[in-house]
Amino acid sequence: MAAPLKILYVAPLDERASSLYRLWALERAGQQAVRLNTQKLFGAGFFWKLNFWLGTKFGLGTIVWRFNREVLRMAREHKPDVMWGDKLLFLLPKTLDALRAMGIVTVNYSIDNPFGPRRDLGWELYMQCIPHYDLHVVQRDQNVLDYKARGARDALKIQTAYEPTIHFPPPAGWSDKDRDREVSFIGTPYDQRAEFLTELWKQDGLPVVVSGGLVWKQHLTAEAVAGIYRGQGELFVDDYREGIWRSKINLSFLTHSNQDEFAHKSFEIAACEGFLLVERSEGHLQRFIEDEEAVFFSGLEECAAKIRQYLPDEAARTRIAKAGRERAERSGYHNDRQVERIVERVREILPAVARVKGSAV
Repeated sequence: MAAPLKILYVAPLDERASSLYRLWALERAGQQAVRLNTQKLFGAGFFWKLNFWLGTKFGLGTIVWRFNREVLRMAREHKPDVMWGDKLLFLLPKTLDALRAMGIVTVNYSIDNPFGPRRDLGWELYMQCIPHYDLHVVQRDQNVLDYKARGARDALKIQTAYEPTIHFPPPAGWSDKDRDREVSFIGTPYDQRAEFLTELWKQDGLPVVVSGGLVWKQHLTAEAVAGIYRGQGELFVDDYREGIWRSKINLSFLTHSNQDEFAHKSFEIAACEGFLLVERSEGHLQRFIEDEEAVFFSGLEECAAKIRQYLPDEAARTRIAKAGRERAERSGYHNDRQVERIVERVREILPAVARVKGSAV
C-alpha cells in the first residue's frame, strides 16, 4: 500500500466551497493535508478590487506579495509532496518554479474555463502560470487541448462531483406530501436561464420555483420575482440538499458560456435522489441512461412537455430518481472517486519531480 501523500492544500475553505469537499475526500482516503485557506488572506472593498486588478493582470500588489510569500513559507516549513491549488489567480510563475525545485508536485484544479466565451475577469496572471504547473485538472475535453496548447506539462480531465456527506437521499418514506416545490431550479442566472424559467412559468403556465442569490432580482422582471423567486439568498449545504428533497422536479442546465459538457448540479441532484430533468448533452448522455436514470430536454418546448408528463406521475419520478442515485454511486460521480483519480496521476508524476530536486542539489 502506498504511503500517504503530504499535501499543501491551497484553496477557499468555506463550508460552502466545493474545494473544501475535495479536501475532505483527500483526508478520507488517508492523505495528510496541510491547509492554507485563501479566504483568510484576501480582504474586501476598494483595496481588494484594486489589488485584484493589479495582481491578476500584472502580478503586482500586496495580495500577490503576501500570498506567494505564505505559500513558500508553508512549503519550506511542512515539506509537502504536493501543492494542490484551486484556481489560484495570484500565484506567480517563479513561486511554482521554486516549489518544483524543492521536489514538490504542483497541481492546479479549476472548474472554470479560462478559455471560454464567458470572459470572466482575472485570468491574465493565471495564464502565465500554466506551463509552470506539473498537472492541471480540468472538466472539459477541449480544456485538455487548450492547456496543452499553452504549454501545460500535463492535463487530466475529471468530472465535477457530489459530496457524499452532504448530498444524500431524504429520510425513508419521503414523498410528494413532503414536497412544496413543484418545478424547481436552485442556482445561478447564467446564460438565458432567467428568460427560460420565466417562459415556463408565464407562457406555459407551469408552477416554477427559483432559489438562488439576490442577483436573480436583476435578471428577472419584477413580475417574475414576485411570481417565481423564493427566499432571500442562496441555499447552501443542508438548505440546498433539503431544497432538492422538497422539489418534485429538479431542473439542471449546462453553462454554455463556460462550454460545460455536464452540470455539477446534475450529480448533486442525483445523489440526493431528486428527480433530475436536465439539459441534454453528450456529457449527460454518457453518464445517465435517458428516461431511466434521468430525463433530458433540448429547448423550451421539450422541457415543458417533460414537465407536464412527469409532474403528475409520482411513481415514475420516484423510480427514475432512485435509479439515478444508484448510478451516481455505482459509477463514482462522487468526490472520493474523482479525487482518487487525481492522486493516482500525482503518484505517476512524483518520481520525475523528485529527479528535478536531485539535480538541483
